Amino acid sequence: MAERIILTQGDPALEKKCRPVTKFDRRLHTLIDDMRETLLISNGVGLAAPQVGILRRVVVVMDVMDEGQEHILELVNPEIVAREGEQTDFEGCLSVPGQYGMVTRPNVVTVRAQDRDGNWFEATGEEIVARCFCHELEHLDGHLFTEHVQGRLYTAEEVQAIRDREAEENGGAPEGGA
Repeated sequence: MAERIILTQGDPALEKKCRPVTKFDRRLHTLIDDMRETLLISNGVGLAAPQVGILRRVVVVMDVMDEGQEHILELVNPEIVAREGEQTDFEGCLSVPGQYGMVTRPNVVTVRAQDRDGNWFEATGEEIVARCFCHELEHLDGHLFTEHVQGRLYTAEEVQAIRDREAEENGGAPEGGA
């Protein structure tokens, strides 16, 4: 496994539509392993192949299991098959470092995808995982979250100040969570 360089906003690769994966081979496994490593090192919650310069439909997403343990979902050729509810919260992106914006997404999302060996499966995510499914799959079609931002972009410090203010107003419990 190796850490890959994450492309940032303005790189033309982030604006291109990715091609489906047709070969489930060692090369794909290496890409997925490298994406997992890169995600963990960068402290992100999701990463799409175009963010590391590979125009294939591959995504890795952090998932929180019922036991509270995190693991990484590997999604090859993913597509959203169901959406439910709505949530609005701050969202950021490894390709738009240090910038966050208010974005509305579904609260529950089910994706259909293939695993690294080509087997089809479905996965359902709620809240931040649902948000991440939507965000990462948009990368595969050349889109960034900034296209959905309500209002302006904020720095991490501004987001923290807003969260702190919300926590004060709600008796210590911050609103939102992305």
